[in-house]
Amino acid sequence: MAEAVNGMLDKMRSGRKSIQAENDQALLQQIVPVLSESLVMKDIPGIQIASYMIVAILASKGSLDDAALSAFMDQLVHGWTSETFRPGLVCLCILSQYRSAKQLSGRVTKALLKVPNLTQTLHEISRDHRVDKLANGLALALVDRLHKKGDVRSLPVVTSLLLGQVLQEKQIKVVYKTMLVAAHKVNDEVDQDGQIRKELGLTLVRLSQAGGDVGDVVRAAIEDIDFNIEELELRLGTAIRPKLAIEQPQEDVAMNDGFEAPKLKEEVGVALDRLAKANHPTASCLSQEPSAFYHELCSLFMNVATSETELLKFDNAPVLSRPLAPTKSFYLTFYTRIWCEPFPTLARMTALERVKERLKEKDCAELDFQAIIPYCIVALSDPAKKVRRAAADLITVLGSLFATAPAKTRPIWGATDLYEKTDGLTWLDFDAAKSLIHSVLLPSLEEAVLHEDQVLAALTSALEKSGKETDKKRHLSHATRLSVFKFLSSHVIATPLLNVRLRLLKTLNQIRSISGTSRTDLLLPLLRSWADLSEIDARHLAELADLEVAAVDAACVDVVVPNHELGLETLIGLIREPRTSARQHLLQAIFTRIRKMFPSMKGETQLSTARTMLSLSQAAASSLSESNLVATEASDLLRNVDLSANTLLDLLDSLQDSVKLVTVPPANKRRRVSTTEHSRSLSLLSSPELSSTLNRTTFVLELVQESKPENHPELLPSLFTTLSDLQQLRALVGSELGYLQNLVLSSLLAMIPAYKNNKDLVIDASLGYGDVLATCIQRSSSPTVINAALLLVASLARTAPDVVLHSVMPIFTFMGSSVLRQADDYSAHVVNQTVKEVIPPLIDTFRKSRRNLVASTAELLSSFVIAYEHIPSHRKHDLFISLIENLGPEDFLFALLAMFVDKYGATDSIMSFLAQIMASFSVEIQLQTLIKLLDLISDIFKPKPSLSAVLLGKNENAGEEQSQKIAMKELALLPLLLGNRRLKKEITLLAERDDMESAKIRDLYATLLENLLTLATTVKAKKPLYNKCGDALSSLLNLLSISEFIKSVESLLDRPNVTLRQKVLRALEVRVDNESTADPKSRIALLAFLPQLTAVIRESDDINYKHTAVTCVDKIAEKYGKKDLEAVAAAATTIASDHCLGQPHKSLRVMALLCLASLVDVLQDGIVPVLPLAIPKALGYLEESLGGGVAIPDTELHNAAYALMTSLAQHIPYMISGAYLDRLLSVSTASAYAGLDEEANSSRSQCLQFLAKLVHPKSLFVALNKNWEKVYYFEGNFLGLAEYLQVLGTALDKHSKSVISKNISTLSTIFFNTLDLRRARVAAGEKDDRDSVDTPLTRIETTVNETLLKMIYKLNDAAFRPIFSQLVEWSSAKDAGNGVLLRQHSVYGFLGMFFDNLKSIVTSYASYIIEDAAKLLASVQLREILEKDVWTRVLFTLKKCFEHDQDGFWQAPAHFNAVAPLLVKAFEQAPEMDDADGDRFLIPAIVELAAAADAKEHHKELNQGLLRHLRSEQAAERIAVIKCQQALTDRLGEEWLANLPEMLPYISELQDDDHEIVERENRRWIVKIEETLGESLDSMLQ
Repeated sequence: MAEAVNGMLDKMRSGRKSIQAENDQALLQQIVPVLSESLVMKDIPGIQIASYMIVAILASKGSLDDAALSAFMDQLVHGWTSETFRPGLVCLCILSQYRSAKQLSGRVTKALLKVPNLTQTLHEISRDHRVDKLANGLALALVDRLHKKGDVRSLPVVTSLLLGQVLQEKQIKVVYKTMLVAAHKVNDEVDQDGQIRKELGLTLVRLSQAGGDVGDVVRAAIEDIDFNIEELELRLGTAIRPKLAIEQPQEDVAMNDGFEAPKLKEEVGVALDRLAKANHPTASCLSQEPSAFYHELCSLFMNVATSETELLKFDNAPVLSRPLAPTKSFYLTFYTRIWCEPFPTLARMTALERVKERLKEKDCAELDFQAIIPYCIVALSDPAKKVRRAAADLITVLGSLFATAPAKTRPIWGATDLYEKTDGLTWLDFDAAKSLIHSVLLPSLEEAVLHEDQVLAALTSALEKSGKETDKKRHLSHATRLSVFKFLSSHVIATPLLNVRLRLLKTLNQIRSISGTSRTDLLLPLLRSWADLSEIDARHLAELADLEVAAVDAACVDVVVPNHELGLETLIGLIREPRTSARQHLLQAIFTRIRKMFPSMKGETQLSTARTMLSLSQAAASSLSESNLVATEASDLLRNVDLSANTLLDLLDSLQDSVKLVTVPPANKRRRVSTTEHSRSLSLLSSPELSSTLNRTTFVLELVQESKPENHPELLPSLFTTLSDLQQLRALVGSELGYLQNLVLSSLLAMIPAYKNNKDLVIDASLGYGDVLATCIQRSSSPTVINAALLLVASLARTAPDVVLHSVMPIFTFMGSSVLRQADDYSAHVVNQTVKEVIPPLIDTFRKSRRNLVASTAELLSSFVIAYEHIPSHRKHDLFISLIENLGPEDFLFALLAMFVDKYGATDSIMSFLAQIMASFSVEIQLQTLIKLLDLISDIFKPKPSLSAVLLGKNENAGEEQSQKIAMKELALLPLLLGNRRLKKEITLLAERDDMESAKIRDLYATLLENLLTLATTVKAKKPLYNKCGDALSSLLNLLSISEFIKSVESLLDRPNVTLRQKVLRALEVRVDNESTADPKSRIALLAFLPQLTAVIRESDDINYKHTAVTCVDKIAEKYGKKDLEAVAAAATTIASDHCLGQPHKSLRVMALLCLASLVDVLQDGIVPVLPLAIPKALGYLEESLGGGVAIPDTELHNAAYALMTSLAQHIPYMISGAYLDRLLSVSTASAYAGLDEEANSSRSQCLQFLAKLVHPKSLFVALNKNWEKVYYFEGNFLGLAEYLQVLGTALDKHSKSVISKNISTLSTIFFNTLDLRRARVAAGEKDDRDSVDTPLTRIETTVNETLLKMIYKLNDAAFRPIFSQLVEWSSAKDAGNGVLLRQHSVYGFLGMFFDNLKSIVTSYASYIIEDAAKLLASVQLREILEKDVWTRVLFTLKKCFEHDQDGFWQAPAHFNAVAPLLVKAFEQAPEMDDADGDRFLIPAIVELAAAADAKEHHKELNQGLLRHLRSEQAAERIAVIKCQQALTDRLGEEWLANLPEMLPYISELQDDDHEIVERENRRWIVKIEETLGESLDSMLQ
């Protein structure tokens, strides 16, 4: 429904107002009846909440008038429940926002008043919705109920709404002004007893005094009102506008005089008559406590103050004795007291006007009314501007009374009865009074009316300055000033009104003294009298005057001025009095005053005051009181004043006396100390004297610390003495006293800069301050004390090094077990400062003594190294960096690194830490450190180690094993340090600058490399150490870029030491391996270095040096050679020359060959000019490496030569042809038969493979043909043959059909040779191994057949058919001699694979073999093994030919008849056959022939032939034929059984055969026939 209403509203929108109103009314007519019912369905909260949503939509989108909105609001609150009131409130807020800003209806107001925590709920709702209009309407409605119906219960709700931050600023103003209007409208009919007005007044005052934005808005509203606020204040009986609300005092006054306060509605005349009949005092209202009569008069005065008629009636009432005012003080003092007390503004103003009017009368002209002057001054400083204006008028009248000097002295009004005691009053003469009024008060009236403090400021100014300093019109003489000072002071003391006292003291307390008379001399009685009051009395008086007790206390105490002995004694006396302790504010005021006066005190006064305060603080602290204000205040005073150096020295000196009292035993017991020390310590531990001494010491040291000790350097000796005394107290107390020691140390530390900046201040080094600090550090277990002491040591080392340097080493030793272990940042700062300030002067001392610096500081370094594992991890790095920087990294970094590794070993964590330390310093320092570290390691292996003995504990008696362990740990550090990425980066940046600094880096690098190589030579016999040196060298080589490396080692290459030069080149070799090919700088540098390497090869006589140079050339050429072919070609020429390749040393030859192999890859065609020298030598070395069958083959030289030949075959194969190729194949054959290792065979095989693929085919095939004679036979070794065939097969695979066809002649010769291999090897004397199935020769023949097939695949029929015909003829040629069968064995082995692989494609080729096969079948004698093998291969070949006949080749009678009878006849030799021969070869051949010759005639002929053999006498023959029949039946089925009638007689005969196997096989045959035909043969066989 809500969505429907929303849609309807959107649809009914119109731009014309009248149409929109009609639409809205129409919609309301439809919806309102439903909503009116749903809003009051209290039992269905969901319906109500949904209705609220619809109402909210109507209010927000429909143009509803106030009447409709109000009706919805009334209906909503009428039906809401405890479950739905909160959503209902939200809906009310929405409705209110579209309603005019006016008060809510009565029904809504009553309903809202019943909501619990309404303001809080509205505040919560305000986070999501605006609630201000609802809250504003509710507040207005509640205020309206207040003044109409007197419903005062709504005031708290209104207040909470105003203060609850739910209304806007304008709304707050409107509500507050409405409340003010309502207060005016409240009358006696509504408020008969005045309670409503009282509550309303209190609420208005509370709101006017509210803080924050609400209070500001309320106060602004009060200023904006346009009616008489003073009259309203009187009506409500309160003061709305002053800063503090004043409650009516009726409840506080005891009604002991029989008077009752008149009711407000009582008539004034009746009240005055009633008061006139009563006994009433006529004395001054300032002479005694206010009576009930006075309070009743005041109440009546409040009622009449707003009515001029009633006021005059009251003023002329006999009870006031107005006519007797000049002689009786009651009238004037009554009004005076009213304007001086916290009454409403209108009342105070009216009182001033009444007095003014009375003084204007003639009977007052002859009197001296100076007694009113102090009260006029008070009125002129009133917060209310109207009061100040009335006071100004009164002073003007007083001025007229003092305009002219009288002829005779006027009597002073109130001189005898103004106060209860008037003896101490001081009065002014006429001139002084006139000067006060005319020179001070009247000139400042205008300013005083504008601001309340102006009159007091003018009075203060007049009293402080003499006539010489001001204009003559306003000046007061010294006598006048003193008279006024005394006059006002006497009234302050005499008046009972605290307001008067307080305001006048504002001026008087700013006057120190006039003409030698201080305010303390005059006002000290005021302080005493005020201090004599109890806490209750003082608080009661302050409350009556609406003042804070603390303000009165402060004003009274301020009468004491500095250096006034009696005043200070009075203050101290008040502090010491027990009753004063109950006056907490007074005590605080006294101490505050002393604190203010302290800076102005003289030195002796300060000293005595400080002693007194110290005594008070300690005496009170030692009492059993849990809370002692005196002690606290005394302590605070001393802490908050600036104590002079003399004062502090005096306090410190007093400590020494206290310490002596507790540390020095009585004289008669000193001789027993050694035996009773323990018991004496226990007694002292609990003695009050010791506790008092510790408390006093603590407090004094805190004072010293808080007094900016840096400004009092003269305290240093006393503080050191105190520190020494604390060490004695520690022993007695058995406690650390860390806090006290830290106080002393921090104060001393603050003073040291003053000694450094002021050369006139000198610290006496002979007093043993360093020993005191060392003792403090060593004996203390407090980290704070140790830290402070160390900082002090550091500061003294900087300022006066002679004081502490002799005590430094024990301190550092102790640091390792204490402060270094602390994890806080401050301890780290302490250690850093100590290291920074102490170590540099210590090092300077060692330098001056000309001792070895590192050896001298070994103990110091050791203390830090030992402490490492205890130092917090986050502090380690910064601490050791600081240590090294202050020691000097160029001298000490290496020592620290070495000691670390020696102590903790080369663990990952230690290595990582040391690498970080090393990386924190410059490149130069790092390289110097590494050089010194190498020197230290070298020192280990000296017969008499020096520095290593001190740092690493290595001595002359240490064994070699210990030395190696130490060196191993140290060497393990080098690779890590050298491998630092940051070091490499920084060195690279430095090298790019190419200045003096980079040259120095290169020199250091060269020195480091030389030292490392030298050390490696020294430890070469010790493999682990040598390996470590190698690791370090690897890291060192990668440190510089290759160009910088070459620049750095150039000086080393010029050294005469060949070994060193060789090592440098080896290092270069390793360096080249690690270089990236993409680095142009490395490429340029290395290629530029090639000529120097070739010069070494040409000129050096040292073979090892040459070898290393060749290796470098190889590496460089391999990586960068293609970028500078000319330089590489020159190097290749040198290497191929007699200077290198022609040298007799094998290692050099090998390296030269390998290098040339790499250069071939680089230069390719560019190396051709070098090959006429290189190839013959390489082939010669290859032949030489085989040893000629006499010497042991040299596989290294062999592999190197093949590497060169392989590279040539790969890149420039055209250079390997003719004689080179023949020679290479010949030597390869010899290598194959030499029985070399796998690596050598692999290198040779790789070379031959490249030859097969890349050498010109004709040259290759010719060379292979030529090499056959060397290949085909080597007793017991077929590797050469296998490689030969592998080369041939690879070449056949690689080259195209046309290439093969062109070289068919050579290839056919090669293959005839390979097919004649068996015959040739047997002819050469090898035993025939046909009796083994898997023999090397058999595998070779298989490879030959597969290779021959590769050739055949690339030939067409025209090219191959002649070769095939020739092959068949050649197989039985007479040139084979006795080996014809062996040749036929090989050929028919090939033919079987040929027909098997090429299948029907080559069936016609069978015509070439029919004749030869028939001869073999007809002539074979199975008794001969060789013939039998040939026979089986012929049968296999025929079987494959029959099997793949798809063209009816064997159906031709000529072809069929040529082989069929021979195959059947072969059964005659069945006894000579193995079962396998028949089953595997003969029977399958016949079966496949029958399948291929698919004709009844052929089948019948075969069948008849077979049946004839069933009647053979030989059982083996019969069995073989039966098995053949079974196979034919299985293969041909019914087609074959068409000959069954011919078979049945034979089958029947075989059933009765004598041979068991024949009979069994016959039964199997019968079963197969029956299975094929599906019927039994029993009937046929009967």
